[in-house]
Amino acid sequence: MSGNVTSLFRSTAAHSPSMAALARESGEAAGAGPVDFCIPCNPYFPTPAMFDELAGRLRDIITYYPSSADTITAELCSLLQLPPQCVAMGNGSTELITWIDHLLVRESLAVPVPTFGRWTDQPMETGKRVDMFPLQEAGGFALDLARYGEFVRARGTRAVVVCNPNNPDGGYLHKQALVQFMDAMADRDLVVIDESFLEFADAEAEPSVVQEAMLRPNVVVLRSLGKNFGLHGVRFGYLVANPALAGRVRAMLPKWNLNSFAEHVVFMLRDHGPEYARSLHQVRRDRLEMAAQLSALPGLTVYPSQGNFLFVRLPVGAEGTAVRDRMLTEHRVLVRECGNKIGSSSRFLRLVVRPQADVRRLVSGLEQVLYGAGRDAAVPGPATGTGYSSGTAAVDRLMYETNGSGMRAISAQTAGAGAPGLAAAPSPGTGPGIGTGMPLPAAVPGPQPVPYPGPVPVPQPAPVPQPAPAAAAAYPPPFGPTPPGVPARGGLTAAQVRGTDGLESVPATGWPNAAGMGRAG
Repeated sequence: MSGNVTSLFRSTAAHSPSMAALARESGEAAGAGPVDFCIPCNPYFPTPAMFDELAGRLRDIITYYPSSADTITAELCSLLQLPPQCVAMGNGSTELITWIDHLLVRESLAVPVPTFGRWTDQPMETGKRVDMFPLQEAGGFALDLARYGEFVRARGTRAVVVCNPNNPDGGYLHKQALVQFMDAMADRDLVVIDESFLEFADAEAEPSVVQEAMLRPNVVVLRSLGKNFGLHGVRFGYLVANPALAGRVRAMLPKWNLNSFAEHVVFMLRDHGPEYARSLHQVRRDRLEMAAQLSALPGLTVYPSQGNFLFVRLPVGAEGTAVRDRMLTEHRVLVRECGNKIGSSSRFLRLVVRPQADVRRLVSGLEQVLYGAGRDAAVPGPATGTGYSSGTAAVDRLMYETNGSGMRAISAQTAGAGAPGLAAAPSPGTGPGIGTGMPLPAAVPGPQPVPYPGPVPVPQPAPVPQPAPAAAAAYPPPFGPTPPGVPARGGLTAAQVRGTDGLESVPATGWPNAAGMGRAG
């Protein structure tokens, strides 16, 4: 594969280049691309027979209009045993995130980071304040819902997001804990539970909160179909909420927002429930085996995951963009380097769970790139850098600028009033945040990563100097929406986040049931 394909990563600020773009740049024939450990798809579904069936219908699929979204949604709801009035289907979950932001989010939204980039970028693109709650590496990136709730109240945030499992780390929250959190947030405008990867989880029999969401006035559950069904190119997903919330979103969607491929897949599913359930089971088995093989690599840390991907920290001295580029050009393996994810750095990769033959190729490539003989090894010394990696310092700066004054003000106010539940923030450079210089919530007990036996000690970078704190006053409550494209008080626009000049434009406006997900029928 030509080395110039790596230049495509420089132009994708918040994501990886598409497989089509990589194929065009490399000049490879269709279907001859790299082994994909980047795009989190189910590799076992649809089955080859289902693909053959779709291929046989290709002319009709691309020639004719699809049915209305109501017709397709009704079929999906029949499969999942959900009332259609509580469901809105979109052209991918990203379309639904866009409409949730435009219709249901007022001035501010809280989100743990790192997470799926659209939950931070989308509201910033429309000028809203995004309050980022940093997940601690020392705690295995586990989300403490109690501390998150305290953070939301202290900031006065009106909308709240939780991704379960979280992307990129795969962290999981049990259903009962999430239900309690939803009840604790009953006075917020909106609570979004993003369950895009939940069907790959096996931590409990019925992990989804869709049934509870339909009973609450301010809760939306987001679900993906492309990831679960291995069809990212067929843009379809859905949300579940009470009829009023679901109806507000559904009323804004175009009549033919779902394409004919999505319609044909949805209407095929009724006859392929057992194959789908088997595919999920195989992904869960592969996840355990893949984690064990990666954990055996010296200095590599693998974090517990309930998604169809694994979050790994590279050994000391290895730089993610260099590892990614060499894996692609030398071994034709595509991995997701996470330096452009807010709250992460280039020390981390997200690796999609794949069949064992592919995993052996991944591990072999990582062994050669990380520990190869002589100067070619990535581990012995720090990489020279590529000039387009958002390293730890950049991430710390971004989070400081977004949350810094508010966090310091809240800490000062809390220290003075003795309010329970929110620890006073440490001074820059002394807190529990690893090498950040930003006041972060203390590390919390939670699932710990699975390190290689006898891990290499991790040196801590020097703290980043920070400006003097602003006036110690809590952020005032919101007063109506902020005009599109204008940064909210204390917030950043997406252009500022990505380090560009000016303001970016605002975008134009039995089958398993939903609760059991593969465990019933």
